[in-house]
Amino acid sequence: MQSLRLTLLQTDLVWQDTDQNLKNIEAKIEKLHGKTDLIVLPEMFNTGFTMNTGHAKEADRVIFWLKEQAAKLETAIIGSIIVNEEEKYYNRLLLVTNEGVIHHYDKRHLFTFSHEDKYYKPGQKRLEYELKGWRICPLICYDLRFPVWSRNTNNYDLLIYVANWPSVRSFAWKTLLAARAIENQSFVAGVNRIGTDGKGHEYSGDSVCLDFLGNTMVSCEDREEVLTIELGKSTLTKFRHAFPALADKDNFNLIL
Repeated sequence: MQSLRLTLLQTDLVWQDTDQNLKNIEAKIEKLHGKTDLIVLPEMFNTGFTMNTGHAKEADRVIFWLKEQAAKLETAIIGSIIVNEEEKYYNRLLLVTNEGVIHHYDKRHLFTFSHEDKYYKPGQKRLEYELKGWRICPLICYDLRFPVWSRNTNNYDLLIYVANWPSVRSFAWKTLLAARAIENQSFVAGVNRIGTDGKGHEYSGDSVCLDFLGNTMVSCEDREEVLTIELGKSTLTKFRHAFPALADKDNFNLIL
């Protein structure tokens, strides 16, 4: 079974400055050619977590940049940006392949505490994508708190969260990531930013990759880091066969 080389990029984000953020991120990933299969960037990696929907006008050039980087590095890249579609704004996660194909997921659970729901529309459907034989489900930040939406019905092997998760709630971030890994019998990666945003919110990062038992495989300190880990699918398959808890899952229909 093929392994998957996964890169977590934990970085500070310059508040609402797309040019500088793309420049900074490009410098951090430029040496990854041939060394990774998937790079994961934080939520709203080009602006920080902002309610300024005017940045949707930058979407086309950010998408062009993602395609350019994916092709140059021969890897897939994941991260979320602001987009405008039919006069509706979305916090949209983009998965861009090295061939330039774009898949997307719109954040389902909008963070009402910061009035995200006043500016953006919620998504209605998860994205499930296969890469090198790995079934991947990428979600966004606040989605982490809602286990029903993250539920594995034996349709993914790797669950990914991109985030701007404040340090004041870092314990919840760490605990919920481990819970999602254990209950879904899946590898879980969470990529968060560091630094302080334009609203004064502080971020401690805590980006991490966990195995299906909730054990930490790699984790970032409170600083900018680029970590790559190779995941082995055979260990996951053996564990699921030995302890088939997913077979005892409850069946339900989610009302959107």
